Amino acid sequence: MKPLMIVLYLLAIVLANVITASNDPIVWGKLIIPAGSFLIGATFILRDLVQNAIGRKRTYAAIAAAMVLSAASSYALGDTLWITAASALTFLCSETADTEIYTRLRLPMSVKVLYSGIVGGVLDSVIFVVIGLSPLGAGFLPWSLVGYAVAGQIAVKVAMQGIGALAVHFVPQTRSAKAS
Repeated sequence: MKPLMIVLYLLAIVLANVITASNDPIVWGKLIIPAGSFLIGATFILRDLVQNAIGRKRTYAAIAAAMVLSAASSYALGDTLWITAASALTFLCSETADTEIYTRLRLPMSVKVLYSGIVGGVLDSVIFVVIGLSPLGAGFLPWSLVGYAVAGQIAVKVAMQGIGALAVHFVPQTRSAKAS
């Protein structure tokens, strides 16, 4: 089960990059949502499951591998250096925040998944859009659209965390690894 969780986690990251690179963003009202955002929301849930399976310390090795894989796949898909760098930095910040919050919360797993994933998703959305897409970075979005892009990603990632928290709540839990 441990290797499968890690493989699913890494696969979700690569697929999110591929889906984002190969599809136009979804425009929902004024919100702008990269198609891969749905899988990025799922990566936070998968990372929590990886942490349960292998513990916090080993999870950081998985996060490092995932960050390199994310940046490499972003670059291989033709993303600009700004996008690739933003992808790596965003990944490091959001996954670390998710890991540390998940570790410290003494709540039912479903609530930990929800809270840590929301924080990770918000960080992921803000950092990536501002550094990668705004005029500060690659300049794909004017400042007038940055808020809509951030809000669109946050909406999807929060929804994914809610779905994940519900799934975790209703699926029987197996014994998890120590959090250290």
